[in-house]
Formats: sequence, C-alpha cells, structure tokens
Amino acid sequence: MPSKPNTGAEMASLTIGQAAAQSGVSAKMLRHYESLGLLGAVARTASGYRLYGQRDVHALRFIRRARDLGFSMAQIAELMQLWRDRSRRSAEVKRIAQRHLDELDQRLAQLQAMRRTLQDLAQCCRGDERPDCPILDDLAQG
Repeated sequence: MPSKPNTGAEMASLTIGQAAAQSGVSAKMLRHYESLGLLGAVARTASGYRLYGQRDVHALRFIRRARDLGFSMAQIAELMQLWRDRSRRSAEVKRIAQRHLDELDQRLAQLQAMRRTLQDLAQCCRGDERPDCPILDDLAQG
C-alpha cells in the first residue's frame, strides 16, 4: 500500500538532493524506489520538481536499513506495507525475516564450501614457473 501524499500535516519542502542527503540514499536510488511505488505519491512544484517531507525521509531510511540487511526489493515492499499497517500481525514480519535468514544461511553455507574448495586448490598449486596448475585443471573439468 503506497504512502499518502504529503498534505497539510507535513509540508513537503525537501528537494531530491536534500532528501537523499538526509536519508543516506542517493538521488538515483530515491527515484528508483519511487518508481517501484515504495514511496507513494510525491508532491511536486508547479514546475514539476519533486518535493519530499520527513515522512518520505523516514521511509527512505527504512528502505536503506532493509537493503543493508540484504532484504530483496519484494521483501522490502512487503515489510513497508506491514510497517504502515498499524493492525499488522508481527507474525507476518517475523515470517519474512525468518525466510530471509534461512536464505542467508544457505548462501553462507555455499560460500563456506566455495572457500574450502578454493583453499584446497590453492594449497595444491605450487605457484612456481611450471605450467601445470591444479586450479586451472579443476576449472577446466567443470
């Protein structure tokens, strides 16, 4: 569910550069998040320039923190919808976080396996002037 456009309670007065600086998100990413519907309707000046309010900056900080934790854009959209829904069930939030944690655990296990394999191959390679190399042999075997 998109956020409400800025209205009387919160005057939109920040330029895209100011909102980007306050949120820690680049102007390019800010426009991207807006295009994905994560910010909802953004106020514009008569000449078409975007104007942002503190609510938008807060949402951008939310997005940035979620990205820092590795959540996908789809997961962030779900989390933002739940964040804005005061009648939400925390069980839904936990389900998303747990699913992401499980995915991270799988990726970590894959990375650890890759590291062990590469470490073994590097130890087997003499690293001298001779052309034979177990690393290249392994890569060639696919």
